[in-house]
Order: sequence, then structure tokens, then C-alpha cells
Amino acid sequence: MEFTSSLSLDKELYPYDILGSKVHVKMLHKSGILSKEERDKLLQGLEEIKEEMDEGKFVFQEDEDIHMAIERALKEKVGELANKLHTARSRNDQVALDERLYLMEAIPKIKEKIRQLQEAILLCAEKNLKVIMPGFTHFQHAQPVLFSHYLMAYFWKLERDKERFSGTLKRVKVLPSGSCALAGTSLPVDREFMAKELGFEKVSPNSMDAVSERDFLIEYLFSSSLLMMHLSRLSEELIIFSSPEFSFVRIEESFCTGSSIMPQKRNPDVLELIRGKTAILYGYLFTLLSAMKNLPLTYNRDMQEDKRPLLETEKILLPSLEIMSRILLTLKVNKKRMEEMAGKDYTLATDLVEYLVERGMSFRNAYQLVGEMVKSICREGKEFKDLTLEEWEKFSPLLASGIKDLLSLEKSVERKNSYGGTSPQQVRKQIKEGKELLDVEMVPQKD
Repeated sequence: MEFTSSLSLDKELYPYDILGSKVHVKMLHKSGILSKEERDKLLQGLEEIKEEMDEGKFVFQEDEDIHMAIERALKEKVGELANKLHTARSRNDQVALDERLYLMEAIPKIKEKIRQLQEAILLCAEKNLKVIMPGFTHFQHAQPVLFSHYLMAYFWKLERDKERFSGTLKRVKVLPSGSCALAGTSLPVDREFMAKELGFEKVSPNSMDAVSERDFLIEYLFSSSLLMMHLSRLSEELIIFSSPEFSFVRIEESFCTGSSIMPQKRNPDVLELIRGKTAILYGYLFTLLSAMKNLPLTYNRDMQEDKRPLLETEKILLPSLEIMSRILLTLKVNKKRMEEMAGKDYTLATDLVEYLVERGMSFRNAYQLVGEMVKSICREGKEFKDLTLEEWEKFSPLLASGIKDLLSLEKSVERKNSYGGTSPQQVRKQIKEGKELLDVEMVPQKD
């Protein structure tokens, strides 16, 4: 009994189990299986059980699961009438209903937390609109970009995460009730009534599919894992950017911890925990994929192991999203240090290539010329800003005029004015579009 019981986990599903049972009772009355008096008595008993559970007064016994715990308690309250509760249903479709009802409540809460994080990103981006930083590929300096442009990259990742959860929710809202164990029932059940009462958009068209599948939950775990992957990447970058070697940002002290032996430490522990908790969600996703991969139709007891992934995921997502929002809202940006590093390691080389292309040179020849130029001045320990006009002309006559005006970080980002690029004009458009998507008040942007 101890080995097979799922009560320690699925007792958290009691609000959804009781809600489903109430609507099931109403449906049985509507179908003529229960009298009005029986309906009212069962509904009253279920409501009393919910109140006891809400207040923490309910006494669990050696019940196999939450379904049996509620049915046992109901029998103590209304007697033999409780035995009619399970008419035209099985625990197979009952648990599928509970899980779908749980997700119908959890997913909107997750989407709202994502939205709040997106708002924090918009505020941070707007506050630091023209701060320039080095952009990276292969974690090497690549080209100068606006810090606000970098932040908005995560805004759009999160927007896709929100869209994925919306799609998942659509597939969650399919009513399994009435499928019973696997074959449906000969009793007169009204599945459409139950779907309308519980807020489902569809009724499952195949009873065997309804009780044998957890793809809706796997999809939820996949969407959650992708979301946490994005939070983990942002965490990793903020950890790196806040290190003394970078000093791009400073994380507010309340989100850091000290060391048990080194009194000077400011460890970004909350960001490290987001990285770590991402691994837990990956594990939940793979757990359920593995559990389902070779199950014959229909229900198998292996599927009981879906409760921990179902119930624990939200407990990881919501606080992770909340704390990331607070970190961004209190983040201190070191503009001077970012811009100092943005100009190092010949990050304006691509600007030179495009400058030559604009003056008629083919891209490949321009690329080769600038590459040789970088190797040459690197050997001499020089940067672009150290070159005289004569030295520029020696590499190419096309570089002799106007080159000094080109070689500034501000000019570099301003010239990247293609749609979605890093110019202030394009980033302002992104922020405006982001605000329109979230339907938040337009705040005048300050450079």
C-alpha cells in the first residue's frame, strides 16, 4: 500500500478533483441518474470536504490516492449515497481531468509572470537605451551593440515562450471525462455539459486516447524547459557580466550572498540557482518522455509518476520569473566599462568592410583587406584609433577620406539601421512594439 500510494503528491490536486466531482454530480442529475435530493446532498458533502481541506482540518488516512480519500470522506458524511459518485467514470479519466484542470489554472499564472519579466526588460532597456557594449559570437568580441538591443533579444525569446504556453493551453482544454476506464460507457452521460461547466473548449473524440495520453503534460514540461533555458542563459550572462573581470553590471546586494569563510564575497547565488533548477526541469521532461515511450494502450500505472513533474514545475517557474524581474529592475549598469570594452579587439572591423563595399570594392576583397590590416596592426600592438591618415591610405586609397568619422562606437551602432538591427532607431521601434504587445503605457524614452 505504501509503495503504490500516490497520496503524498496528488493530494495537492484536491481542489480540481472536488470541482470535477461536483460537475460530474450535476451531470448525473441532468442525465436522470441522480435525483435532485441526491444531487444536493452529494454537492453539500463535497463542499464540506473542500472547506476542511482548505482549512487544513481534513484528516487523511491510509488512502491510496486523493480520489479515494475524497470518496471515503464523502461516505462518512452522506452514507451509501457516496457510492453513486463514481457512476460513469473511472480513476483513469478522473486523474486526466484533474491534471488538465490544474494546468488550466497554472498556465495563465506562468504567462502573467513572463509578461511581468518582459515589462522589466522594457524598463531596463529604455533606461539604458544608448549604452553600448561588445556583442559576442563564440564568446569573443564581435561587434558593438546597444545594451538595450541585447536585453530586447530576451524580450522576444520570452514572447515565443508565452506563445508556446498559449498553444499548450489550447491542447490542455480537451475534456477526458466520460471516457471511463478506456471504452466509454453505456450510461447516458452528457460530456458537452461537463465541458461547458468546466471551461473546456473540446471533448476528447476517442476514449482510449483520452485515458492513455500525457502529451499535453509533456508539452507543458517542454514549454517550461525552454522557458527555463532562456532564464538560465540570461542568468549565466549576468553572472559573467557582474564578475570583476567584466564589471559590466552590478547586481543589487539583496540578490547576492556571502561566503562562509571569505567576508568580501558577493556571490550571485540566485542566478546560479536558476541555472541549477533548469536542470531539474529538464529531468522532469525526460522522466515523463521515458515513462511513456513504450506503454501499450491504454492506462498503465507507470503514468502515476507524472505527479511530481506536474506539480513541482510551477513551483520552480514562478519564483524564478519573479526574482529575475526584480534583478533587472534593480540592475546597475556600468556604461563607462561597457563602452570601453566595446571598442577593444577590433570590433569595428566589419564596419570597415562595409565602408569599402559602399565605395565599390567587392565584399570578399574588402573582407580580405581588412583581415590583413588587423593582422598587421595587431603585430605592432596598435588599434584602429592609433593609425595615421597615411597609414590608412597605405592599406587602401579608399580608406583615406572620412575614415576617422566612421571609427566611433556611436557611428557603428547608428549605421546598423536594418530592421531588427542595433541602431537606436531600430531599438526604439522594438521597445514600442513590445509595449504595444503587452498593452503597457507608453513612457517617453530618454537617451
